[in-house]
Amino acid sequence: MRIIFPDSSAKEYEAGTTGLEIAGDISPGLARNALIVRFNGELLDLKEPLYDDGSIEILTFRDEEGKKALRYSCSHVMASAVQKLYPGTKLGIGPSIDDGFYYDFDIPDFTGISAFEEITAEMKRQVKEDIPFIRKEMSFEEAVALFDGKGEKYKIELLDELRDTGESISVYSHGDFVDLCRGPHVPSTGYMKHFDLLSTAGAYWRGDEKNMMLTRIYATVFDSSKNLKEHLSMLEEAKKRDHRKLGSELGLFTIGNEGGPGLVYWLPAGTIVREELENHWKKAHVKAGYQLVSTPHIAPVDLWKTSGHYDYYRDNMYFLKIDKGEYALKPMNCPGHIIIYNHRKRSYRELPMRLAELGMVYRYEKSGVLHGLMRVRGFTVDDGHIFCTEDQIVEEIQQVVRFALYFLKIHNFGYSIELSLMDREHTDKYAGEPEEWSKVELALAKALDEMGEEYRSVPGEAVFYGPKIDIKMKDALGRFWQGPTIQFDFNIPQRFNLTYIGNDGKEHRVFMVHRALYGSLERFIGNLIEHYSGNLPGWLAPHQVVILPITGSQLGKAEELESILTDSDIRCRIDDRSETVGYRIREAETGKVPFMLIIGEREAGSGMVSLRIHGSGDKGSMKLDEAIEIVMAGCRRPELP
Repeated sequence: MRIIFPDSSAKEYEAGTTGLEIAGDISPGLARNALIVRFNGELLDLKEPLYDDGSIEILTFRDEEGKKALRYSCSHVMASAVQKLYPGTKLGIGPSIDDGFYYDFDIPDFTGISAFEEITAEMKRQVKEDIPFIRKEMSFEEAVALFDGKGEKYKIELLDELRDTGESISVYSHGDFVDLCRGPHVPSTGYMKHFDLLSTAGAYWRGDEKNMMLTRIYATVFDSSKNLKEHLSMLEEAKKRDHRKLGSELGLFTIGNEGGPGLVYWLPAGTIVREELENHWKKAHVKAGYQLVSTPHIAPVDLWKTSGHYDYYRDNMYFLKIDKGEYALKPMNCPGHIIIYNHRKRSYRELPMRLAELGMVYRYEKSGVLHGLMRVRGFTVDDGHIFCTEDQIVEEIQQVVRFALYFLKIHNFGYSIELSLMDREHTDKYAGEPEEWSKVELALAKALDEMGEEYRSVPGEAVFYGPKIDIKMKDALGRFWQGPTIQFDFNIPQRFNLTYIGNDGKEHRVFMVHRALYGSLERFIGNLIEHYSGNLPGWLAPHQVVILPITGSQLGKAEELESILTDSDIRCRIDDRSETVGYRIREAETGKVPFMLIIGEREAGSGMVSLRIHGSGDKGSMKLDEAIEIVMAGCRRPELP
C-alpha cells in the first residue's frame, strides 16, 4: 500500500502495517510519542492494521486529537479502578474536557476526596501492568445484551439513543473492564504514567435536575511529569483567581438561590465595572459607524418560529401567556434587529447598516452546568448586526475582526482564530445552497488572509445558518476562552425576505452578519476578574482612590482632596475610621484599590501627600499635583479605536 505523509512524500508498505509501525519506521522518537493516527481523515488506534493507499498523520500529545485520546483512555482506567474498589458502581459518561477529563458514577457509599489515594494507587497498578486496550465493534443488540448483563442502566439509556441512527457501536476493554466508547484510544494503560485526580462534585445525569444525582470525579493526564506539574501549579493559581471567590470578596455581584439560580445581581461596585465597560463599548461603536438600538425583552412566539430559533432553541427558551397569546423571553436579539431593519424599504445608499445593542437575553441552562458568571440564565449579549451588499462583505468582516481584536488588546488578552465551515458531506442540514456557502467561505478566508491573521479552518463546525469566525481569547494563565464571534447568516434574510433597492431600481437580497465582541458581558467580566486576578485596571476599578488621613486633624485636607479628585471624574472615598493607618492600608490592598493617598500632619502642613500604588507599594511623599497626575494617568480610559 502507498502511504502519503504530511510533507507530500510517500512510501510503500506491506498491507496490514499499523500506524505504530509506520511511526517507528520514521523515527524511534516519533513512535515513543505517538498516540493515535489520522488515516484518510479518520482517527484510528495506533495498532489498527491499515490496508489501503492513503494519507497518514501520526498524532502526539501536541495535537488536540492526541490529547483527547489520552484523556479518554485515562478516564477508562479511572472508571475501572472505581468499579474495582466500589463494587456495584454504575457507569455514566467520561468525556475529555479542556485540560483533562471527568467521569460520572453512581457509586454506593463513596467517601469523597478521601478515596482519591486508593483510586490513584489502583490506577497506578493498572498503568504499571501496561494492559492493552482492545476495540470491538458490535451490533446494537449485542451491545444492549452486554451492558444489560452488567446492570449498566445508564449505558443502556445511551444505547437507546443510537438505536435508529445507523451508527456503528464500539466498546473498549482492558483486562476485565469494558466501556462503551467511540475511541480512538492509546495502545495500552502504560501510556498514562502522568495523571492526577483533582476534585469531585455532584452532577445530575445528563445535566437534568430531574435525574439521579451522580458523583463526578475530575482528573487530568499529561505526556510528561514536567507538563503535569506545570498544569497543577496553574490550577492552584486559577483557584486564587476564581471570579466567584474574588467577586464575593470584592463585593461585585451575587448569585443566590433566593434570587433564582443562574441570575446575576450586580452590587454597587460591580455595577460600576459593568457600566464602565458598557459606556466604553457604546462610544467605540458610535465612532465605528454603528447605530445603537434597544429591543424588548419579550416577543410573540410566532416571531421566533419565523426566525427559526423556535425549532432549534425552544428547549432553552422561557414561555409565557399574555392576552391569550404566547410570548417568549428573548434568547437572542437578532429578530428585534430584523424588525428595525425591515420596518421600511431600504436603499443601497443606506448600506452597510450597522445596528448594535447591549441586549439582555434569557436561556434555560440546566442547573448542573451553571457556573458563576461564565454560565448563567440571564445575560447581556453585545450584539451587532450588519446589513450589506455582496461586494461589501470582505471589508465589513475585516472591520469587525479589527474591532473585536481592539477590545481584546486593550485588556492584554492573547487570541487565536478559527474559521468554521460547512460539513460538505451533510449539506442538507444547512440553510442556503452549497454554492452560496462556498462563495461566502472564500470571502471570510480572503478577509483574514488580507489582514495577515493566522487562523485554523474547521470543517463541520459552522452553525446551521452560515459560516463563522470564532476568536478565542487567551488569558494571563494561558487558558483559552470563548470570545468574539462573527457569523454570516443565510437563514434570516431569506425567512424574513430582507431586501434592499439596488442602484438598478430592483430588489436584492441583503447580506447579513451577526457579531458579538464581548460575547456575553457577564462572562467577559468573569474572564476579566480572573485574567487580572481581581486587580482591575484603574479605569475599571470600582474605587480608584482611597484617601487615608492618619488622624482626625487631617480630615479637612482629606475632604479638599476628595473634592478635587471627584471634580476630575475620579472615584474616591475617605477612610477616616479609628483603626490604625497600617490596618486601613492592608484593607485597601486586600480590596485591590489602585491608589492610596495618605495625609499625615507633615503632609497636611506642606501641601504634600504620600502615595501608595496597589501591588508596587509606597512611592513616598510628593507634591499634591504630582500625585494627582499619576492617579489620572493610571485611571485614564483606553483610547477609542
